[in-house]
Amino acid sequence: MNWRTIIYVVLLVSLTVAKALPRTSRDVEGKTSIGQRFSQLHENNFKAIALIMFAQYVPGGTFGRAAGMAERVTALARSCAVAARDSPDCLKPLDRIFFDTICQEKNLPRIADCCAKEDSERNDCFLSLKNFSQGFIPPLRRPDSEAACRNYSQHQQPLTAYFTYEVSRKHPFLPAPTILSVALRYEEMMKRCCGGVEGSSQHLEECFRTQAPKVVKPVREDVLRQEHTCGILKKFGERTLKALKLTQISQKFPKADFVTVHKLVMDVADMHKDCCRGDMLDCMQDREDILQYVCSNQHILSSKIQQCCEQPLLQRSECIIHVENDDKPADLSPHVREFIEDKGICERFAQEKDTHLARFLYEYSRRHPEFSAQMLLRIGKGYEDLLQECCRPGAPSGCRSRGEEELRKHIYETESVMRTSCDIYNERGDYYFQNELLMSFTKKMPQLTSAELIKFTKEMTTIGSKCCQVGQDKLLPCAEEKLDLVLGEICRRHLADPINPGVCRCCSSSYAFRRPCIGKLEVDESYVPLALTPGLFAFHGDLCTTEEEKLQHRKQEMLITLLKYKPQISPEQLGSVTAAFSAMRERCCGEANPEACFLKEGPELIKRSEKMLSA
Repeated sequence: MNWRTIIYVVLLVSLTVAKALPRTSRDVEGKTSIGQRFSQLHENNFKAIALIMFAQYVPGGTFGRAAGMAERVTALARSCAVAARDSPDCLKPLDRIFFDTICQEKNLPRIADCCAKEDSERNDCFLSLKNFSQGFIPPLRRPDSEAACRNYSQHQQPLTAYFTYEVSRKHPFLPAPTILSVALRYEEMMKRCCGGVEGSSQHLEECFRTQAPKVVKPVREDVLRQEHTCGILKKFGERTLKALKLTQISQKFPKADFVTVHKLVMDVADMHKDCCRGDMLDCMQDREDILQYVCSNQHILSSKIQQCCEQPLLQRSECIIHVENDDKPADLSPHVREFIEDKGICERFAQEKDTHLARFLYEYSRRHPEFSAQMLLRIGKGYEDLLQECCRPGAPSGCRSRGEEELRKHIYETESVMRTSCDIYNERGDYYFQNELLMSFTKKMPQLTSAELIKFTKEMTTIGSKCCQVGQDKLLPCAEEKLDLVLGEICRRHLADPINPGVCRCCSSSYAFRRPCIGKLEVDESYVPLALTPGLFAFHGDLCTTEEEKLQHRKQEMLITLLKYKPQISPEQLGSVTAAFSAMRERCCGEANPEACFLKEGPELIKRSEKMLSA
């Protein structure tokens, strides 16, 4: 059976693979042997999962060695299933068999220390190698189209397996079902683009250009979501992650009671702990258990998930995540004044603080699908602060009554920020909206490279293009939750290579207030501006390109350099310098020799600009 068939079979059995594999953190005596696992999964499913595991746990290995280890483990499993069931090797836990197989390999980088340890310590050590591998392996690149098709026609089966291996080692925390679905899309792309042997090289290039994003984009999105969630767990802890999931699940299932929602929150948080730790088998099993519970309890959760639950298990999770929120119960009161007005509030707050706050967040979230999860967390924090102040001895009577006014003020401020941003976007369009963001973020974070600033602001502009077109009731969930992903990227970048004290404060102090905090940052006073060197502003013939996208990119790079040189530049000064630059560009691009013109006019422009900026 070839690798394509393997992948199809794995997708059909979906996460039942996980059900048959052992839970490394929950191993118990009397669990199913490797031979029985092999019989449950069948050979090709077992081998596909083994290849992914070896690729993820041995970041410095090669495809040949990972495939060889997968073959050996599969051979052992086959023999245990057929005859040697009572052999000591057949009775070992599956995770131990995997790690023993790795440790039998010679000259694999960075594994000697792990192999010197035993059982759970060895498992933890191998998990640390996953952390090490992130960022170490170069990203996947689109191959030369003709060479790729030639390779595909000659080595179709191992090529798909090799792609699976490459995705696995590049993304050591990505769950196996996701990797296998990506491999299937890759196989479909190769078949579509390389199916016509007589196709021209131009046709092949165009096919790969249009099809490759369909393979790569879902991986990037899954990785980004996973890194984001794991970043929240690592930086702000389990309590914050549970609060976030509480708001999201309460909005998704407003008819579910608090006990049911609380159970789901705990299960989802446990799943993320396993997934973020890198325990692939536990992660897969957790995910399936949650989906099984949700789909078995549709009647008490949501009327909107039936179609999702009818899908294959692999697609079911993604479907439920993106399905619209269920309708609110018809008898749900619009207010939660009992959390302010009831006489026993302070006593309940003192006796069971977290449970009381969780109930408030649950009740408020299920009533307000038009609010973002982050905003709901800020409302929850405001409520907690209110009770801490008003429940203390000697607090004035009526102290809690000011809570509603403060709440209205925060809601108005948040909605105003989003509306103003959309007004600018709708008025100015993508390019000029991104330039506004570039000016703001270059002043806030001048330590970022031009490429980083352009990337982050481009992502924010894409959010504007999507969210500024939706209705007012969907604006906040769309805009702030998508923006939160970009800010999470920036904060992880800061964690890897500190940006500045202001960013550090915003990324560290509070998850819920991260967006407002970064929004209020101004010019970084700790930044030492760039010195004016001969090569700082270089003007060349590439400014005369007729490709609008390339020209805009070049202009944005120059805008960033100008702001790093003069962070305190005023809008009037910027307008004057921009006008002078545009005039020079128009003049030189009309010359027979633009390069010579720029060589002459460029230094003059810099001198004139210096006078404008020093005025």
